[in-house]
Amino acid sequence: MDHNAPAFKPALQVAFQSALVHLETLENQPVPATASLSELRSRLAKPLNDHGLDPQEVVRDLVRDTQGGIVGSAGGRFFAWAVGGSVPAALAADWLTSAWDQNAGLYASSPSAAVAEEVAGVWLKDLLGIPASASFAFVSGCQMALLQERGWDVERNGLCGAPPIRVLASNRHGSVERAIRLLGIGEANVVDLELDDNARITPAVLSAALTAAPDAATIVLLQAGDLNSGSFDDYRAVIPVAKRHGSWVHVDGAFGLWAAASPRYRHFLDGVAEADSWATDGHKWLNVPYDSGYAFVIRPEAHRAAMSAGPRLCHLRCHPATGPPWDSGNDRPLLRARENACGRNRAIGWVGGALAASHQSGAGALPRPPAGSPRRGP
Repeated sequence: MDHNAPAFKPALQVAFQSALVHLETLENQPVPATASLSELRSRLAKPLNDHGLDPQEVVRDLVRDTQGGIVGSAGGRFFAWAVGGSVPAALAADWLTSAWDQNAGLYASSPSAAVAEEVAGVWLKDLLGIPASASFAFVSGCQMALLQERGWDVERNGLCGAPPIRVLASNRHGSVERAIRLLGIGEANVVDLELDDNARITPAVLSAALTAAPDAATIVLLQAGDLNSGSFDDYRAVIPVAKRHGSWVHVDGAFGLWAAASPRYRHFLDGVAEADSWATDGHKWLNVPYDSGYAFVIRPEAHRAAMSAGPRLCHLRCHPATGPPWDSGNDRPLLRARENACGRNRAIGWVGGALAASHQSGAGALPRPPAGSPRRGP
């Protein structure tokens, strides 16, 4: 592979100019796709060349052949899903991430990516009101700690033969089902609890479900800004119930956890810091390129046990005095750049303004806080 700068320059210049044209015309282009499936296939499904093409020709062909199939989801006229366009710093950092091409699985193979991850995690926990002691990464280790308390070493023995895990769920996104299947827990072990008129779990319903099977290893799944209803569970009321029964509490905050960054709306998350793990997305309110999600776990030791490399890779592990022992991912520099370009006050204003606009327009309107809840901020 030719890593001389002149070999990359023509293709990168074509990509740069094409990207600028796309961004500058985004608000005037059709939002939905205008090319049919057959049209896109006829353009893109070409025979594989026996010989390589010039890099800039490959990029030009890609730009030309995908025309009409690029949805305007990064623009301000797209209302189908909570996608969110990238801000300049995040997009530019994403390009650099690809250019640097780091194998960012360990500190030893990409020290800067590992430290950028550490910093981004600290900033995110600060913005979201998550305990500073919680770990930060992209995969939750909650089920590991839950079984460990019941004498089962998941890292050593796996889930085969382990005590069964059940999940008691509030409003749940389709991604929960995929995660349950991926983890090997099985959809049959997920119980959708009865909800109140505000689409929330009540302490009485949760207590009855936990009392019915007191010895079961249980994950209680709560919502922060449900996709369909916009509901926030009453964390102050239900998390203590789950904790009394020894359950693990996970908060799906893909949409609503970012309300913690807004003084006007963070009261919806009162008590959420008492959970055991939280998850949210960066490609929504934080406006980083797809796809970017974050998980936080209150027990770093369980998280580390689930995700750390074993002794066979010990020669790659960093010494505590020279760097962080956490695995890191390849998109952390763009996340750090996005947050740094935004800053705390701008992030708070951005999230608060977006939530206010959504509320006023009636699109994804937030539910009213429970009666008697303190209202904070203006």
